[in-house]
Amino acid sequence: MTTHSLTLPGLSAEELSRVSAPLEKAWTLPTAAYTDPDLYEVEIERIMRKSWLPVGRAEQVPNPGDYICFTLYDQPLMLVRGTDGDVRVMSRVCLHRAAPIAEGEGNRKLFSCPYHAWSYATDGQLVRAPLMEGTEGFDEKSCKLPELRSEIWEGFVMVNFDDDAEPFAPQVASYQKAFSNYKLDDMVIIKTLEFDSPWNWKVLVENFMEAYHHIAIHKTTFEPVYPAKDSKIPDADGPYSILHMPAIEAHADDPDGLPLIEGLEDWQRDDLLATVLFPYFLLAFQGTSATWYQITPVSVDRLHLKIHFLVPKTSAALPHIEEIAEGAGALLSVIHHEDIEANDMVWAGLKAPLTSQGRLSPLERSIWQLNQWWLGALSKTGS
Repeated sequence: MTTHSLTLPGLSAEELSRVSAPLEKAWTLPTAAYTDPDLYEVEIERIMRKSWLPVGRAEQVPNPGDYICFTLYDQPLMLVRGTDGDVRVMSRVCLHRAAPIAEGEGNRKLFSCPYHAWSYATDGQLVRAPLMEGTEGFDEKSCKLPELRSEIWEGFVMVNFDDDAEPFAPQVASYQKAFSNYKLDDMVIIKTLEFDSPWNWKVLVENFMEAYHHIAIHKTTFEPVYPAKDSKIPDADGPYSILHMPAIEAHADDPDGLPLIEGLEDWQRDDLLATVLFPYFLLAFQGTSATWYQITPVSVDRLHLKIHFLVPKTSAALPHIEEIAEGAGALLSVIHHEDIEANDMVWAGLKAPLTSQGRLSPLERSIWQLNQWWLGALSKTGS
């Protein structure tokens, strides 16, 4: 890719060249990359609608008929486990007059539109369309809700708007191997926090993927345990980045009331790892658990965040797991409120008229890796 030939709203060739420079010479993205609504629409077209995005865990719809509704880039969708046992992500817009056929979450064997009572099975097939007699050429059997392409990867339900996209799992095979000891597929969510966040999605991702800010924002929480200066970011041979934060000393056998995951290497038991599968699938790993930051961009200047705390199924069955979950939620809340303060400051500064690009620290290599992927993805027009 030659950044000089890449044309993006609000960004100059000189600014893009600074971004694409080697890390030692690289700069941050220009402010327009975060604040320009036209560029955000280009991101949706060239990145979001062509990338694999996590929308849930298969365990969240364990029984036939279980469903969860959500909206992704103006498309109302629902994650459904069919009566056949398959997990699908499909439109929840009625094929008749475009009313939503479901809201929220629950369990149904039939989704009936509240407008004209057209009804759909859990696989999206239309099974009832009242009073349509006399409509020439109408056939219920030929009507089915559109379905997004999906994969279940390590228990996560991944979707892609692009039918021609390469499968997800082969792209991240090296990542999956690196974290196989944590047995993500065997984990379940025991606590979820939710936040409406008034920032561009990249502000949160960048904050998540560098330990440099531990020295100021997390100086009494993370910095004494995971010093910023010791953090390291290895090379990656796929669409992801890994931030490795070594612990200053070994943890206890049950550092948060949970047993350590069996089969981990010593450094995996003690260290904290933050990862991003591009563009914004954020996972953090520690010796007892994992944390999923589920980002749903809403607009150029807003996202919805769910922070999910996951543990192995055996840990979830512990008699005191509710108390542990509350404690984990409280700690996650403390950490994230520190990050909210940081992200609020950054977002205010990015909107200031005199703000320009800044230099990256070697400790911000993950941001640089994301930026290189971002430039490459935006260079593909899809035509």
